[in-house]
Amino acid sequence: MLQIYNTLSRSKQVFKPIVPGKVKVYVCGMTVYDFCHIGHARVMIVFDMVVRWLRASGYEVLYVRNITDIDDKIINRAVENGEPIAALTQRFIDAMHTDSDELGLIHPDQEPRATDFIAQMQGIIGRLIENELAYQGEDGDVNFAVRLFPQYGKLSGKTLDELNAGERVAVSGGKRDPLDFVLWKSAKPEEPVDTRWSSPWGEGRPGWHIECSAMSCDLLGDHFDIHGGGADLQFPHHENEIAQSEGALYGKDRGPDDAPFVNYWMHNGHIRVNEEKMSKSLGNFFLIRDVLKSFDPEVLRFFMLRAHYRSPINYSDAQLEESRSGLARLYTALAQVTNIGDAPMDSHNLWAKRFAEAMNDDFNTPEAIAVLFDLASEVNRAQGVEKQTLASTLRGLGAALNFLQRDPTQFLQSGTKEQDGLSPTQIDEQIAARVAAKQAKDFAQADQIRKMLLEQGIVLEDKPGGITEWRRA
Repeated sequence: MLQIYNTLSRSKQVFKPIVPGKVKVYVCGMTVYDFCHIGHARVMIVFDMVVRWLRASGYEVLYVRNITDIDDKIINRAVENGEPIAALTQRFIDAMHTDSDELGLIHPDQEPRATDFIAQMQGIIGRLIENELAYQGEDGDVNFAVRLFPQYGKLSGKTLDELNAGERVAVSGGKRDPLDFVLWKSAKPEEPVDTRWSSPWGEGRPGWHIECSAMSCDLLGDHFDIHGGGADLQFPHHENEIAQSEGALYGKDRGPDDAPFVNYWMHNGHIRVNEEKMSKSLGNFFLIRDVLKSFDPEVLRFFMLRAHYRSPINYSDAQLEESRSGLARLYTALAQVTNIGDAPMDSHNLWAKRFAEAMNDDFNTPEAIAVLFDLASEVNRAQGVEKQTLASTLRGLGAALNFLQRDPTQFLQSGTKEQDGLSPTQIDEQIAARVAAKQAKDFAQADQIRKMLLEQGIVLEDKPGGITEWRRA
């Protein structure tokens, strides 16, 4: 029975979908004005894992992840570049898709863009004004009146007394209260023409928070199962989503029996670099495409999922090297067996049961991966048919996390795009020279070749019949 840690209740809860057998998932996606970094990779990988496990558990999943293609950062970058907004955003949407495909991630079933939902955003804003939860200020902006929504703060646990304008957004002259947040930004004369839309409140564009309410409610309904995103979005973004979505639906007087906007809120932890929070201001962020020049995409996925999704993780090359070694141990076990099948998830199988128990405990991937390591050890010890069966189980369980689906030898011999050292052809030439040395009984030379290869990260394994296989350390 699946349990999910719900940020809203601050506890693990048994997962009960609104419609039996079906799950609706919305994840806050990227703001497309630059290439994706490893913080984005964690969000994508975590919720790829969540959706895969829900589907492996028999649920029919509708997975929506949005694209923010209009906001201040996008406008500023387009103006700097002297290019249209649409050209800038499309370029980085294409780059995001390339990164996602490189990482081997499933595509969302729907990937709405904010600019395609302006009418829906205006509809929600209009209802909020009717419900007296929003107003137009003297500067033309339309703002949400935070103090008029009694349940504001229920997701983050913050009270109105604890909040101050500095935590939120800069105080605008058009706001009645510094805690209020913008729903519709009035157009400024200096802003490009492709950043404004007509509205009942004058030309302008949506605030950031209203985007996700409009897209999620339009595609998934006013009440859906799971909403996910990074921990940094819990406040104020997700808090504001709840306020404006439920405020539009119920007004100021939401009753205890009224359905919540979302049943389960999930947040993945931050990425730290050398024990500091990753941020562009510190200059310690890494682009996905740059990391993949040095490390296999499966290694990056493995690194991300060796930690629990709610825990912060520390990024470093050493951590990725350790993850590559761990993944190589699993592939080495599979490499002992030819024609490995892909055993389906079987609840009667001891290994599958342990694996499922870990995953059903709030997607505990570290424990699930520990099961894979235990199983790999059994593969190493087993013989004959048992070895084949265990290897098939290992591969089948790995599939639930999108691991271990490649040819083991291909992974173990794989380098990286910028791999220094010997190419496969050069390695094969050295192995042939070692075979010739052994045939000439020049064992010192044969040992020297093995040592030289090992120093360059190449491990040789002599097999029966005079066959020598190799892998990268």
